[in-house]
Amino acid sequence: MRECCPDSGADLKYKIVVHTKEFRLDLFRNGKLYKSYPVAIGRPETPTPKGEFTIVNKDEDPGPRFGARWLGLSVPHIGIHGTNHPQSIGRAVSEGCVRLHNPDIEELYWMLPLGTPVTIV
Repeated sequence: MRECCPDSGADLKYKIVVHTKEFRLDLFRNGKLYKSYPVAIGRPETPTPKGEFTIVNKDEDPGPRFGARWLGLSVPHIGIHGTNHPQSIGRAVSEGCVRLHNPDIEELYWMLPLGTPVTIV
């Protein structure tokens, strides 16, 4: 996967919190809630891992299975990515990844630098 450069707003501090029970990703900017997005999460047999992670790689063209963009986390084989199945949002259907609508992941892809902290609860 190709890595992408941090955005030009490097002085901004971002953090993501994924709320698995609410199927929601909250984006914080400089410590304040900036925006929320609906998500899909892992199935019970392949749950989304909980804990503290960081974005370690980004891919602008991860292939059709992962929708429009990929934000790889510091846990092997898990990321935040788009989906070509928008009906999956709001459900526990993935193999552990966090899925967003493609326009939402495209927005996050350009905004978030590598190293952005991600908390999954």
